[in-house]
Amino acid sequence: MTAKKPSIPDTWTDPDDASALTEAFFQTADRYEGATLKPRGRPRAATTKEAVKLRLDADVLAALRASGDGWQTRINDALRASLTLAGKLA
Repeated sequence: MTAKKPSIPDTWTDPDDASALTEAFFQTADRYEGATLKPRGRPRAATTKEAVKLRLDADVLAALRASGDGWQTRINDALRASLTLAGKLA
């Protein structure tokens, strides 16, 4: 004979029973360099880039994407080289 299984497992624990946050936790929560809070994440670049919307022919875009990761950086490098040769950039 098959018995009916309980609807909730016996090993359930109350999520409100989390351990108390100690002073040690709060000391390590933020990173400081001396008295200055160290910012998190990637450091800011010396020169930032600007997002633009650009319409390209489908075959050109497919070829660029097929060249692998970093295709947007390669477009930027190609445009920079072209503008440098034309004397538009130093």
